[in-house]
Amino acid sequence: MEKYAWKATIKEGKRDEYILRHNKIWQRMKDVLKEAGIVNYSIWTCGNELFGYYECEKGIEFAANVQKNSPVVAEWDEYMRDVIVMEHDPVTGAQPLLEKVFEFN
Repeated sequence: MEKYAWKATIKEGKRDEYILRHNKIWQRMKDVLKEAGIVNYSIWTCGNELFGYYECEKGIEFAANVQKNSPVVAEWDEYMRDVIVMEHDPVTGAQPLLEKVFEFN
């Protein structure tokens, strides 16, 4: 199973709103993540910095393509635009993949 990690920044004063929106994540967004083969998804915060991690049952490329072509993901990204700053890879449309430098199993 491939692993994926991303980072972003919460805009100043928007931390509580960011958390609230994720506590009320749309079911249709969850459905897209499931369709993409994404499991064990978690998002961590340290101040305004975000770190997300998930595993891809069908591979990173498959997960990225499903998300890139999903109108629900596009709508979610627009919905979140006022609370976070997130870079996107120009090729995949996904967040730039972080480089793994250590893993302990």
